[in-house]
Amino acid sequence: METTNVLDVRPGLTGKVAFVTGGLGGIGKACVKALVAHGCRVAFTYAQGHELESTAANFVMQHPEQLSTHALSLQSAASIKTSLQEAMNRWGRIDILVNNAAVGSATVSAFADDLETQDSAIFAINADGALKVCQTFLALMEHQILETPLKIINVSSVGGGVQVFPGFRLADGMSKAAVAFMTRQLAAQLTHSSIDVFAICPGATNTAMFQASTLNGMDAGEQETFVQSLPKHRLIEPEEIASIMVFLASGYSTPLHGAVIDASMGLGVRPGILTEVGH
Repeated sequence: METTNVLDVRPGLTGKVAFVTGGLGGIGKACVKALVAHGCRVAFTYAQGHELESTAANFVMQHPEQLSTHALSLQSAASIKTSLQEAMNRWGRIDILVNNAAVGSATVSAFADDLETQDSAIFAINADGALKVCQTFLALMEHQILETPLKIINVSSVGGGVQVFPGFRLADGMSKAAVAFMTRQLAAQLTHSSIDVFAICPGATNTAMFQASTLNGMDAGEQETFVQSLPKHRLIEPEEIASIMVFLASGYSTPLHGAVIDASMGLGVRPGILTEVGH
């Protein structure tokens, strides 16, 4: 009888270098912590023009041999190239790209007051920024000798990446659909290469971005009703998405090359659950 190997991704990730955009909060922060816990060295970005918050600075100080931080503006091709090159200079290579940074329908208000300019910023950051991060990463890796597959893990959303929802902001959903399409297109182009490409499409996740776009406009009773209407009657935790990301970063994920993964706990296959009566 054949023996089954115990699935242990840590040996394959120890010493690998990951570049995580938007590593200060939510899913990005959970990904950074999960990768560090699995032995990776991680270069993560924070918004250019903002100070590195104290909790993040303390975390870096606790793991100086595993972490570096890089300012990034996804609206600037020069900034994208600079941050990735800084990571290459610091660590010598990048094995895993986690293309996570984005803005939502509420957090984009930090970039503009009027809706039209906000929509343009959503596309510039979520879609064009994600595209340029991938293009810059691939250009840097073009002449690298690859001993093991590189990984590109894009973060999209169940809204746009998998399903459509009435009332969802058009620019937000369209930008996430663009990330899902980019993932499939890159995967098609890189099928015979040593670069694996995936996308994760989270559902309602317990992050500051989701709270700002959805929960903060509700009173306590409305919030409870909303959460109870979600699959499993709860929000997804960022650490749950980070666990999926860690698996995709590992050597076990290659058969999933090109997958756009619905990580919505069932919302993607049953979007009407939010409005069903008597469920």
